[in-house]
Amino acid sequence: MTAGAGTTDQITTEPTRTRLPVAVPVLALGIFCLGTSEFMLAGLLPEMARELGVTIPAAGSLISAFAVGMLVGAPIMALLTLRLPRKVTLLGAGVVFALAHLAGAFTTSFGLLVTTRVVAAVACATFWAVASVTVVALTPKNLTARGLGALISGITLANIVGVPAGTWVSDRWGWEATFLAVAALSIGATAAVAALVPETATGEKIAVGALARREIRGLMGPRLWFALGTTITVQATLVATFSYLSPLLTEVSGIRPGLVPLVLLGFGLGSYAGITVGGRYADRNPLLNVVVSLLATMVALVVVWLAAPIAAAVVPAVVVWGFATFTIASAMNARVFQHAEDAPNLVAGVNVSAFNIGNALGPWFGGLVISVGLGYRTLLPLSLALAVVALLTVAGSWRLERTGTD
Repeated sequence: MTAGAGTTDQITTEPTRTRLPVAVPVLALGIFCLGTSEFMLAGLLPEMARELGVTIPAAGSLISAFAVGMLVGAPIMALLTLRLPRKVTLLGAGVVFALAHLAGAFTTSFGLLVTTRVVAAVACATFWAVASVTVVALTPKNLTARGLGALISGITLANIVGVPAGTWVSDRWGWEATFLAVAALSIGATAAVAALVPETATGEKIAVGALARREIRGLMGPRLWFALGTTITVQATLVATFSYLSPLLTEVSGIRPGLVPLVLLGFGLGSYAGITVGGRYADRNPLLNVVVSLLATMVALVVVWLAAPIAAAVVPAVVVWGFATFTIASAMNARVFQHAEDAPNLVAGVNVSAFNIGNALGPWFGGLVISVGLGYRTLLPLSLALAVVALLTVAGSWRLERTGTD
């Protein structure tokens, strides 16, 4: 799920426009590659753990390493690239991302593989943040949430196509082949960005130090930080269970490993439907959208927990979970950028970091649950507890907005 910018950088302002620029789906293709890489390990962990000689929770640290790389890389790269042309930054990030996957495919060292995941994550964070700023710059304000939703649809398509396909490729030719496929797709997406995405930087003449100070001041409002807190806890809610979905399905539900990609496909289809529905309504009342989506996610988690021991029941439950949890994405992103209009570049990086704090915490909490012997099914009550925390941060946002606190 992630990230946009403010009104000072908005290129297109016609309120009557209802179509998104072609650059938006092109950037979503790049996000598809990033999302496939980020989430594909959910289907690869058992094989990777066996081949690399580590436990499944230890292999799960690859997910956390990617998240930490994005967490640290996003705001740092946002500052370092403030004066670079956005398109150049997008292209550079795409190339580095592809090279990191090539290196990961050819290593037999777990430590080196972790390093390549961190490098790929920094490139991912850079691309994602700049793509978000670009989307908001290219879309009218009344379509901001919809544009961000279209960008994030790359993640849902990754869950529909990329993650199941990655698992399928891994089952037949090894996880290294999946890494090679992601590298090839990334090069193709980078070429499409080069051909079809325009430069959106305003060319504003201001010293980089002054620009950085202005962006940092734009991050000071408490509303923004409550919105970011919601992002962290919502993302942790998702990945605490999703990161270990493959072993949960095989060991708790009794689903054969060869059928796991089909279940992941179902989750992806549900998430795509969810982000499509959520994106249509997010611009109307983002806060209400977040509340309704969180409540729906909590119900869905209970359903998956009840259905987990029954293979025939858990599959539709996972689809419903995918739908519910992704209806929140567009509104959650839009709220972050609503509260940081004077920091269009840095807030994009900070938002990516918020998502990846959640991405780091979720597998870590999940790994603790598994390591102490509570079992994979206990991941669902863990995610439910995290969703309750997310709801509390939303309540804090509602209170600030009700009292008019800046």
